[in-house]
Amino acid sequence: MNTTQTLQQMQSLRLQGMFQAYQTQLDLPMNQQLEGHDLIAHLVQSEEQNRINEKTAYYLKLAKLRLPATIEQIDCSPRRNLSKQQLALLSEGRYLQHGENVLITGATGCGKSHLACALGHQACLQGYKTTYLNMNRLIEKVTLSKLDGSYIKLLNHLERQTLIVLDDFGLTPMTQEIRLTLLQLLEDRYGKKSIIVTSQLPVSKWHEYINDPTLADAILDRMTANAHRIELKGDSMRRKKASENQ
Repeated sequence: MNTTQTLQQMQSLRLQGMFQAYQTQLDLPMNQQLEGHDLIAHLVQSEEQNRINEKTAYYLKLAKLRLPATIEQIDCSPRRNLSKQQLALLSEGRYLQHGENVLITGATGCGKSHLACALGHQACLQGYKTTYLNMNRLIEKVTLSKLDGSYIKLLNHLERQTLIVLDDFGLTPMTQEIRLTLLQLLEDRYGKKSIIVTSQLPVSKWHEYINDPTLADAILDRMTANAHRIELKGDSMRRKKASENQ
Protein backbone atom coordinates (compact mmCIF):
# COMPACT_ATOMS: atom_id res chain seq x y z
CA MET A 1 0.00 0.00 0.00
CA ASN A 2 1.43 3.40 -0.94
CA THR A 3 1.36 6.55 1.18
CA THR A 4 -1.48 8.11 -0.84
CA GLN A 5 -3.76 5.17 -0.06
CA THR A 6 -2.77 5.31 3.61
CA LEU A 7 -3.64 9.00 3.79
CA GLN A 8 -6.97 8.36 2.10
CA GLN A 9 -7.78 5.61 4.60
CA MET A 10 -6.93 7.91 7.50
CA GLN A 11 -9.34 10.49 6.11
CA SER A 12 -12.09 7.94 5.48
CA LEU A 13 -11.70 6.75 9.08
CA ARG A 14 -11.80 10.39 10.26
CA LEU A 15 -8.34 10.16 11.80
CA GLN A 16 -7.69 13.82 11.10
CA GLY A 17 -4.92 14.28 13.66
CA MET A 18 -3.11 11.22 12.40
CA PHE A 19 -3.63 12.33 8.78
CA GLN A 20 -2.11 15.76 9.39
CA ALA A 21 0.82 14.35 11.35
CA TYR A 22 1.58 11.73 8.70
CA GLN A 23 1.32 14.31 5.92
CA THR A 24 3.78 16.51 7.80
CA GLN A 25 6.18 13.58 8.14
CA LEU A 26 6.00 12.84 4.43
CA ASP A 27 6.85 16.45 3.63
CA LEU A 28 10.10 16.16 5.56
CA PRO A 29 13.39 15.00 3.97
CA MET A 30 13.77 11.21 4.19
CA ASN A 31 16.58 11.42 6.75
CA GLN A 32 14.32 13.46 9.12
CA GLN A 33 11.23 11.24 8.94
CA LEU A 34 10.35 9.06 11.92
CA GLU A 35 10.28 5.31 11.44
CA GLY A 36 8.81 2.22 13.07
CA HIS A 37 7.64 2.56 16.66
CA ASP A 38 8.53 6.26 16.87
CA LEU A 39 6.32 7.05 13.88
CA ILE A 40 3.40 5.03 15.22
CA ALA A 41 3.69 6.68 18.65
CA HIS A 42 3.82 10.13 17.04
CA LEU A 43 0.73 9.46 14.91
CA VAL A 44 -1.27 8.10 17.85
CA GLN A 45 -0.31 11.05 20.06
CA SER A 46 -1.24 13.48 17.29
CA GLU A 47 -4.65 11.83 16.88
CA GLU A 48 -5.28 11.93 20.63
CA GLN A 49 -4.33 15.63 20.84
CA ASN A 50 -6.51 16.47 17.86
CA ARG A 51 -9.51 14.80 19.48
CA ILE A 52 -8.87 16.70 22.71
CA ASN A 53 -8.71 19.97 20.74
CA GLU A 54 -11.94 19.17 18.89
CA LYS A 55 -13.71 18.28 22.14
CA THR A 56 -12.54 21.52 23.74
CA ALA A 57 -13.71 23.59 20.76
CA TYR A 58 -17.08 21.82 20.88
CA TYR A 59 -17.50 22.45 24.62
CA LEU A 60 -16.56 26.11 24.20
CA LYS A 61 -19.13 26.46 21.42
CA LEU A 62 -21.86 24.92 23.56
CA ALA A 63 -20.89 26.95 26.64
CA LYS A 64 -21.70 30.26 24.89
CA LEU A 65 -19.52 32.22 27.30
CA ARG A 66 -20.32 35.90 27.12
CA LEU A 67 -16.69 37.02 27.14
CA PRO A 68 -13.64 35.43 25.43
CA ALA A 69 -11.67 35.52 28.67
CA THR A 70 -8.84 33.22 29.74
CA ILE A 71 -7.12 32.59 33.06
CA GLU A 72 -3.92 34.19 31.74
CA GLN A 73 -5.76 37.49 31.24
CA ILE A 74 -6.92 37.79 34.86
CA ASP A 75 -5.25 40.57 36.85
CA CYS A 76 -4.36 39.35 40.35
CA SER A 77 -3.40 42.00 42.89
CA PRO A 78 -4.17 43.17 46.43
CA ARG A 79 -5.93 46.14 44.84
CA ARG A 80 -8.47 43.75 43.30
CA ASN A 81 -8.58 41.54 46.40
CA LEU A 82 -7.64 38.55 44.25
CA SER A 83 -4.40 36.65 44.80
CA LYS A 84 -2.50 34.45 42.39
CA GLN A 85 -2.89 31.61 44.88
CA GLN A 86 -6.69 31.91 44.81
CA LEU A 87 -6.77 31.92 41.03
CA ALA A 88 -4.30 29.04 40.77
CA LEU A 89 -6.40 26.94 43.15
CA LEU A 90 -9.53 27.47 41.06
CA SER A 91 -7.61 26.97 37.81
CA GLU A 92 -6.67 23.45 38.90
CA GLY A 93 -10.36 22.53 38.75
CA ARG A 94 -10.58 20.70 42.06
CA TYR A 95 -13.73 22.64 42.95
CA LEU A 96 -15.34 20.99 39.90
CA GLN A 97 -14.25 17.54 41.01
CA HIS A 98 -15.76 18.12 44.45
CA GLY A 99 -18.94 19.85 43.26
CA GLU A 100 -18.13 23.13 45.01
CA ASN A 101 -19.55 26.51 44.01
CA VAL A 102 -17.75 29.81 43.40
CA LEU A 103 -19.41 33.07 44.47
CA ILE A 104 -17.97 36.23 42.90
CA THR A 105 -19.22 39.59 44.17
CA GLY A 106 -18.21 43.19 43.61
CA ALA A 107 -19.24 46.54 42.19
CA THR A 108 -20.35 46.93 38.59
CA GLY A 109 -17.54 46.75 36.06
CA CYS A 110 -14.93 45.32 38.42
CA GLY A 111 -14.45 42.17 36.33
CA LYS A 112 -16.81 39.60 37.86
CA SER A 113 -18.12 38.31 34.52
CA HIS A 114 -14.61 38.36 33.05
CA LEU A 115 -13.33 36.14 35.86
CA ALA A 116 -16.36 33.85 35.69
CA CYS A 117 -15.99 33.39 31.92
CA ALA A 118 -12.25 32.74 32.32
CA LEU A 119 -13.04 29.97 34.81
CA GLY A 120 -15.69 28.67 32.42
CA HIS A 121 -13.14 28.64 29.60
CA GLN A 122 -10.67 26.79 31.82
CA ALA A 123 -13.34 24.20 32.67
CA CYS A 124 -13.90 23.55 28.95
CA LEU A 125 -10.14 23.12 28.45
CA GLN A 126 -10.17 20.53 31.22
CA GLY A 127 -12.96 18.59 29.52
CA TYR A 128 -15.96 19.69 31.60
CA LYS A 129 -19.33 20.52 30.07
CA THR A 130 -20.12 24.16 30.81
CA THR A 131 -23.11 26.46 30.28
CA TYR A 132 -23.24 30.25 30.66
CA LEU A 133 -26.50 31.95 31.63
CA ASN A 134 -27.25 35.36 33.03
CA MET A 135 -30.36 35.77 35.19
CA ASN A 136 -32.39 37.31 32.36
CA ARG A 137 -31.53 34.38 30.10
CA LEU A 138 -32.42 31.85 32.79
CA ILE A 139 -35.77 33.55 33.37
CA GLU A 140 -36.43 33.56 29.63
CA LYS A 141 -35.55 29.87 29.25
CA VAL A 142 -37.71 28.84 32.21
CA THR A 143 -40.68 30.89 31.02
CA LEU A 144 -40.53 29.53 27.47
CA SER A 145 -40.02 25.95 28.63
CA LYS A 146 -43.08 26.19 30.85
CA LEU A 147 -45.11 27.36 27.87
CA ASP A 148 -43.95 24.70 25.39
CA GLY A 149 -43.77 21.82 27.85
CA SER A 150 -39.98 21.39 27.76
CA TYR A 151 -39.31 22.41 31.38
CA ILE A 152 -38.18 18.94 32.50
CA LYS A 153 -35.96 18.70 29.41
CA LEU A 154 -34.36 22.04 30.37
CA LEU A 155 -33.72 20.86 33.93
CA ASN A 156 -32.21 17.61 32.65
CA HIS A 157 -29.95 19.52 30.26
CA LEU A 158 -28.70 21.83 33.00
CA GLU A 159 -28.22 18.91 35.38
CA ARG A 160 -25.84 17.28 32.89
CA GLN A 161 -23.54 20.34 32.86
CA THR A 162 -20.55 19.99 35.15
CA LEU A 163 -20.41 23.77 35.49
CA ILE A 164 -23.10 26.44 35.19
CA VAL A 165 -22.00 30.07 35.14
CA LEU A 166 -24.90 32.15 36.49
CA ASP A 167 -24.12 35.80 35.79
CA ASP A 168 -25.75 38.98 37.16
CA PHE A 169 -27.51 37.31 40.07
CA GLY A 170 -29.47 39.95 41.95
CA LEU A 171 -30.24 42.35 39.09
CA THR A 172 -33.65 40.99 38.11
CA PRO A 173 -36.52 40.49 40.58
CA MET A 174 -37.16 36.80 41.25
CA THR A 175 -40.56 35.26 40.70
CA GLN A 176 -41.74 32.21 42.63
CA GLU A 177 -41.18 30.17 39.47
CA ILE A 178 -37.53 31.17 39.29
CA ARG A 179 -36.99 30.62 43.01
CA LEU A 180 -38.29 27.06 42.71
CA THR A 181 -36.23 26.43 39.56
CA LEU A 182 -33.06 27.71 41.21
CA LEU A 183 -33.70 25.54 44.25
CA GLN A 184 -34.22 22.51 42.01
CA LEU A 185 -30.99 23.22 40.13
CA LEU A 186 -29.04 23.51 43.35
CA GLU A 187 -30.66 20.41 44.80
CA ASP A 188 -29.80 18.38 41.69
CA ARG A 189 -26.18 19.55 41.74
CA TYR A 190 -25.43 19.72 45.46
CA GLY A 191 -22.06 18.13 46.22
CA LYS A 192 -21.78 16.75 42.68
CA LYS A 193 -21.55 19.63 40.21
CA SER A 194 -20.68 23.30 40.41
CA ILE A 195 -22.18 26.73 39.86
CA ILE A 196 -20.28 30.00 39.52
CA VAL A 197 -22.47 32.92 40.61
CA THR A 198 -21.63 36.58 40.02
CA SER A 199 -23.48 39.41 41.71
CA GLN A 200 -23.22 43.10 42.49
CA LEU A 201 -24.93 42.32 45.78
CA PRO A 202 -22.82 41.07 48.68
CA VAL A 203 -23.74 37.56 49.79
CA SER A 204 -25.22 39.03 52.98
CA LYS A 205 -27.93 40.70 50.83
CA TRP A 206 -28.92 37.59 48.87
CA HIS A 207 -31.48 36.41 51.42
CA GLU A 208 -33.29 39.73 51.13
CA TYR A 209 -33.08 39.64 47.33
CA ILE A 210 -34.66 36.18 47.09
CA ASN A 211 -37.51 37.63 49.16
CA ASP A 212 -38.99 34.39 50.46
CA PRO A 213 -37.59 33.38 53.86
CA THR A 214 -38.21 29.65 53.52
CA LEU A 215 -36.93 29.28 49.97
CA ALA A 216 -34.08 31.73 50.62
CA ASP A 217 -32.84 29.55 53.49
CA ALA A 218 -32.96 26.45 51.30
CA ILE A 219 -31.33 28.12 48.28
CA LEU A 220 -28.53 29.80 50.21
CA ASP A 221 -27.83 26.70 52.28
CA ARG A 222 -27.07 24.78 49.08
CA MET A 223 -25.42 27.67 47.25
CA THR A 224 -23.03 28.87 49.94
CA ALA A 225 -22.06 25.61 51.68
CA ASN A 226 -18.34 24.95 51.09
CA ALA A 227 -18.34 27.69 48.41
CA HIS A 228 -15.26 29.63 47.33
CA ARG A 229 -15.96 33.33 47.85
CA ILE A 230 -14.25 36.11 45.93
CA GLU A 231 -15.07 39.75 46.70
CA LEU A 232 -13.54 41.71 43.84
CA LYS A 233 -12.60 45.30 44.47
CA GLY A 234 -11.13 48.12 42.43
CA ASP A 235 -12.30 50.62 39.84
CA SER A 236 -14.53 49.78 36.92
CA MET A 237 -12.59 47.94 34.20
CA ARG A 238 -15.03 49.29 31.61
CA ARG A 239 -14.31 52.91 32.53
CA LYS A 240 -10.58 52.19 32.62
CA LYS A 241 -10.66 50.60 29.19
CA ALA A 242 -12.76 53.45 27.79
CA SER A 243 -10.30 56.07 29.09
CA GLU A 244 -7.35 54.14 27.63
CA ASN A 245 -9.02 54.09 24.19
CA GLN A 246 -9.59 57.84 24.16
